[in-house]
Amino acid sequence: MKGNFESIISDNKPVIVDFHAVWCAPCKMQTPILKEVAAKLGDNVKVIKIDVDQNNQIAMRYNIQSVPTLIIFKEGKPVWRQSGVASKSQLYEILTPLSH
Repeated sequence: MKGNFESIISDNKPVIVDFHAVWCAPCKMQTPILKEVAAKLGDNVKVIKIDVDQNNQIAMRYNIQSVPTLIIFKEGKPVWRQSGVASKSQLYEILTPLSH
């Protein structure tokens, strides 16, 4: 995953990375929110999910201490980060200026 991850986050459109775990209840709440945001913004944004238990090197690299943690990357650089469930309105507010 490591090589793929680098090329995915290097995109010039925003990439939301959802660091999650299968056992995490709040992560299950975040998933439909991300699907709705991705559906509304379409090709202007990319969403990927990283299971911290299966990709612990990537999680350690970004100092993921709790799940869910969302990081929005643009051109390989983190531009926004939040631990805990993010709301649709919060994500639209961050992503709208980044995706145009």
